Amino acid sequence: MANIAAEPEFQQAYKELVTSLEESSLFQKNPEYRTALKVVSIPERVIQFRVVWEDDKGNIQINHGYRVQFNSALGPYKGGLRFHPSVNLSILKFLGFEQIFKNALTGLSMGGGKGGADFDPKGKSDSEIRRFCEAFMRRLCIHIGADTDVPAGDIGVGGREIGYLFGAYRKERNKWEGVLTGKGLTWGGSLIRPEATGYGLVYYVEHMINYAGKGSFKGKRVAISGSGNVAQYAALKCIELGATVVSLSDSKGSLIAEGDAFFTPEHINEIAEVKLKRQALTEFSGKSSFKYIEGARPWVHVGKVDVVLPSATQNEVSKEEAEVLVANGALFIAEGSNMGCTQDAIEVFESVRRTKGPEAIWYAPGKAANAGGVAVSGIEMAQNSARLIWTREEVDNRLKMIMKNAFENGVTTAKEYVEAKEGEFPSLVAGSNIAGFVKVVRAMHDQGDWW
Repeated sequence: MANIAAEPEFQQAYKELVTSLEESSLFQKNPEYRTALKVVSIPERVIQFRVVWEDDKGNIQINHGYRVQFNSALGPYKGGLRFHPSVNLSILKFLGFEQIFKNALTGLSMGGGKGGADFDPKGKSDSEIRRFCEAFMRRLCIHIGADTDVPAGDIGVGGREIGYLFGAYRKERNKWEGVLTGKGLTWGGSLIRPEATGYGLVYYVEHMINYAGKGSFKGKRVAISGSGNVAQYAALKCIELGATVVSLSDSKGSLIAEGDAFFTPEHINEIAEVKLKRQALTEFSGKSSFKYIEGARPWVHVGKVDVVLPSATQNEVSKEEAEVLVANGALFIAEGSNMGCTQDAIEVFESVRRTKGPEAIWYAPGKAANAGGVAVSGIEMAQNSARLIWTREEVDNRLKMIMKNAFENGVTTAKEYVEAKEGEFPSLVAGSNIAGFVKVVRAMHDQGDWW
């Protein structure tokens, strides 16, 4: 990777994968996979384009648009579109690279990709967002399609934006097809798609808790970061299963439940309304019932918790925060966000897992733990192809099965390739990385992408 220009986020994601592969027996058993690693780490295609649109004052605005079509060995490119000022090629390559292996772990026929623009929807009118989405899709539409590349939402791209993007595609290409997921229920969407990432995250952790012999979510204290889609539905599912949720956060600060305080479903639903208006947590009317800490993440403030669910953005748990969580007795940490923990934080968790046996904290990476969202996107694609609508129960059962399989695949693969002492939890980060990698590169080999 030395000849690649500075792309810190992508290089971090690459290093995390390589570390898992190198510290396992995979390359000893299959030395030819070193060649595969070189090939799979370079996108099949990177598309960059300008997006020219008009604001409400009649002024021309210009943004950078991107689509990284990383790998299509298992199916059409699949991954979200992010509209945020921080968007750049490094971030999209990191997200697209992670998406390859995450999608592989779902067991569905999906490749990996990611895209977006450095456009900030905050402070924009509905008309400005619509005009931007239409201008963006006019440039993107020639590169995507139901059997080529199927984008979805991400940060800054919710149901409203998906609607504008889908409408623009339909008009530009003169066809109705399942080219985007996260659509409205009356025009090709799937039940449980909004809830899927948060619900899937909790279903995955349920298997961790059960495997570790630590009961269930009932009675567990759960710390969650973020207050968007993933955090909201993870919190609601945790509460439904009998857990106590003690934190939520946004980019401005954190709400911490102290003493006997806790978040209720009514709190979560009101926070969802606040976030739908793109407002800060400080606008939440129940804020006075909690401790608000400006400019802080929740991890060092929540005290003793059992389960930790980073669900905001990348690199939101540092080495120092990881050490505090371990010292405070946290038992399980699973990423609802992509690459939610820094590499140093992961090394803290993995070191404790190797030394403390059944009392250790157990870490699950986002590519496995938060795969529920893209899993239900794949289910939406299947429903679009068949022109059918499945019931809520059907979709939820399929989601539960996919998360169960992702967990068991990670455990089984870790046991096969990673040496462990008696009583040591399998490395879910290594097992998930290896399982996803092997599935993708074997398909690439069969199709002549490396030899």
